[in-house]
Amino acid sequence: MTKQEHINYWLESAKKDEDLMNYIYQGKRYVQALFFGHLFLEKICKALWIKNHEDNIPPKSHNLIKLLNESSISLDIDDQTFLLILNKFQIESRYPEDIDNLYKITDQYIVNEYFAKIKKIKECLLKNLR
Repeated sequence: MTKQEHINYWLESAKKDEDLMNYIYQGKRYVQALFFGHLFLEKICKALWIKNHEDNIPPKSHNLIKLLNESSISLDIDDQTFLLILNKFQIESRYPEDIDNLYKITDQYIVNEYFAKIKKIKECLLKNLR
């Protein structure tokens, strides 16, 4: 596959996760929606990683900040802080000792706020792919 085909693979997969994120949100499964919100941004970050490296296989990392730093993409401090928070939904939602905490702090209001931030970051990241 060409570099562009690899990038397209990650972007197409990201789009599916964005659709699933929105579908799960409609079912009021907020923690799971944010899990897919993280996965959605992660895949865009991996497309950016490929664009900015000779290798076409991104690292097997779920850390959004790490992927962006390795791609020489910088976001403002508020967006970076948000990505650190969103990282929790990727990792902590997998472990019973942590997931209860996420359920306690996640409601529709928070998810609406986080979705707006996810959309803003999505637009910023996609500009870097052009």
